[in-house]
Amino acid sequence: MKFLLAQINPIVGDLEGNAKKILYIASKACSISADFVLTPEFSLWGYPANDLLLKKNLIKNQYQILDQLALDIKKKYGNLSITVGMAEIINDSFFPNLYNSIALLEGGEWKIIARKIILPTYEVFDEKRYFRSEQKVSVLIKKIKNKTWRLGITICEDLWVNKDIEGRGIHKKNPITDLKNKKVDILVNLSASPYTFKKLELRYKVSSFAAQYLQVPLIYVNQIGANDNLIFDGNSFILDKNGSKIKQLKSFSEDISSWEIEKTKPEKNQYVHCEMSSIFDALVLGVKDYAKKCGFKTALIGLSGGIDSALVTAIATAALGSNNIYCISMPSKWSSSHSKNDAKDLARRLKINFNSIPISNLMTSFEESFTKTLDFEMAEITNQNIQSRIRGTLLMALANQEKHLLLSTGNKSELAVGYCTLYGDMNGGLSVIGDLYKSNVFKLCNWLDSKNSINHRKSYMLDIHANIIGDKIRKKAPSAELGPDQLDTDFLPPYSILDNILKGIIEEKKDLKQLEEDGYKKELILKIISLINKAEFKRKQAPPILKLSSQSLGSDWRVPIAISY
Repeated sequence: MKFLLAQINPIVGDLEGNAKKILYIASKACSISADFVLTPEFSLWGYPANDLLLKKNLIKNQYQILDQLALDIKKKYGNLSITVGMAEIINDSFFPNLYNSIALLEGGEWKIIARKIILPTYEVFDEKRYFRSEQKVSVLIKKIKNKTWRLGITICEDLWVNKDIEGRGIHKKNPITDLKNKKVDILVNLSASPYTFKKLELRYKVSSFAAQYLQVPLIYVNQIGANDNLIFDGNSFILDKNGSKIKQLKSFSEDISSWEIEKTKPEKNQYVHCEMSSIFDALVLGVKDYAKKCGFKTALIGLSGGIDSALVTAIATAALGSNNIYCISMPSKWSSSHSKNDAKDLARRLKINFNSIPISNLMTSFEESFTKTLDFEMAEITNQNIQSRIRGTLLMALANQEKHLLLSTGNKSELAVGYCTLYGDMNGGLSVIGDLYKSNVFKLCNWLDSKNSINHRKSYMLDIHANIIGDKIRKKAPSAELGPDQLDTDFLPPYSILDNILKGIIEEKKDLKQLEEDGYKKELILKIISLINKAEFKRKQAPPILKLSSQSLGSDWRVPIAISY
């Protein structure tokens, strides 16, 4: 039996467009005489569809599209079989009234062959809002070339049930153990699994365990692309019955690849990635897809000469091309000459569009207006925030006028403790590095300027003969430059300390006692906890944050604003 793995990038809600993509995949399958095409979880809708699933007209239209797609495949490509992820209606009076299902299209018709059993409700996932859980495992009996095959079909989370490996919850059902007595010949998992740090390692572990437990090969097909804040990395693969990798598809890119079940020798084109390269690829795809799917062709960035805006500019350039990136430097009287020069030099290295709009006169106008009309003299923090808001207003005006996507440049450390200005530097349509701590910003920039990134820079048409970020930007002390000789450490502990405490609080959910046991002083821990709590109202008004970690400060961070603890 010859499979075609279709690692595709659907657009959420574009049922007709996604059906056309699947039909195109069918043509590729026919051209290589494949028997069975596998597409990812929810491939007709794009994942996650969220409250689009509550629109009855879309659900109804889905069935008509599936009918036509099945007929088109039969008419053009004969007896090809293809799986399609869909939302199946449950005809009763209860809610939710949908299954997350897999349909098999063949012979001009379609039928349901699998329903999702384990519905995730952690991090960004809330599938129980939309779906009911299936109670039994699915085995597809398929006759190909005079041989009958038994395929165990699982959907994404149905594979993630090994508490010793991933430990995200105890499930009443375990689809992998339930398949043990079904005598399947192969295990298939159709997924829409977003990228997070270390996710690849966990995927291989849970998949390898399942293949070895059932003693059958495993095919894992994952969605790619970015949908709002979620980035799907692809990285589909095939394992043999011993859990060893036979084939791997590309990372962060659409890919199709065939495999015959009789072939168990590993292929040579195995892709190897380091953590920094994967983070960079993820963020580039996040910006590229967000812009494309939201109708933007160009991006705008406030370029300060600091490391955060430099990294965001490099990512945006890789995603959209240098001709489509517009950067504005907005120096005030506190901006250092080296920061102004560093911004200009970075723009030159990246070959992007660059202009400078000094804001000193605007600051003077604000100060005079307050003094003359209200007898109001701005305090230091007010003065700093006004500078940031002037810049934010200028950027929004340019974005509105020129239809640019304004990219926010704040990092996770700043967003966590509120070291950012609402309606100022937080302005934007997308937060690119809002899930990257400042210390990791430095690490990523160091990698980007190293020889280890040469192949990546070449693939993104970035300069391979010189540094991208540059030594001056990477080695300067972090500063918002909103006051005389200002440094971030005037207000915050060094990022090497701050980020470890923040990670302990945010990702690891450690309490005061545990953090004290880690060696941090009680006064510092309480200060940081207080800063996190006080900044919650800002995070609720932040742009979407590209998710990289198990706990971003975006849609999977659900802390109330009005709290006391």
